[in-house]
Amino acid sequence: MKRRYQRLVRNAAALAGGLLLSFSALAADPGTALQQSGTDLADRASLQRGARLFMNYCAGCHSLKYLRYSRMADDLGLSEEEVMENLNFTGADFGEHIVSAMPAANAEDWFGVAPPDLSLVVRTKAGGPDWVYTFLKSFYQDEASTMGWNNTLFPDVSMPNPLWEMQGLQHPVLGAADEIGQPTIERLELARPGTQDAAEFDRTVRDITAFLEYAAEPAALKRQGIGVWVILFLAFFTFLAWLLKKEYWRDVH
Repeated sequence: MKRRYQRLVRNAAALAGGLLLSFSALAADPGTALQQSGTDLADRASLQRGARLFMNYCAGCHSLKYLRYSRMADDLGLSEEEVMENLNFTGADFGEHIVSAMPAANAEDWFGVAPPDLSLVVRTKAGGPDWVYTFLKSFYQDEASTMGWNNTLFPDVSMPNPLWEMQGLQHPVLGAADEIGQPTIERLELARPGTQDAAEFDRTVRDITAFLEYAAEPAALKRQGIGVWVILFLAFFTFLAWLLKKEYWRDVH
């Protein structure tokens, strides 16, 4: 019986280890080192800056069809007037979803495919916010590309770099050839500075990533706040249970 129990424990441990390795493999994009985004959903100022940046640089092509303007205002501490004047460029009503004004047919003609909705991009990409953060920093100029741009994390991406004016223009530094004889990209170098230095641009990308992380699960903001009270309740309930146990067993020998 004891040997059987030990065998079951070993099998369970092996299964848990295998699952852990599988999830670790899914969390990273093979061949690409993801940069740490450092997002913080508790930083409301970062989320507000990210909303402004997204609406100004991304919402012209991409929608957030699962998020309403009114919900965003409530979660981020913004008034209806602030949202409608500074973040709504399509003329949508305050209670409507955030949808790009770009017609899908025109988008397919211009880009070859309609730009995807980004409501769940953080949740669907392996690596989560780190993937989005790395992607936004990995654009470089590529004359061989139809769009004139490429991306080390997402090769042959069908979009230009929307943040190039702030980041500047990056060129690839080629390294050794791969197994099929194609030169690999060793790193990206800034060929022409943008309007922001490296630290400022890192914050810009982090703010956009944080906002997209929020958009993927708006309830996460409230869940984190509720979680504190749940833990306090459980601690208080545990204390009451301990007092009850002590009182019950006091005269039991």
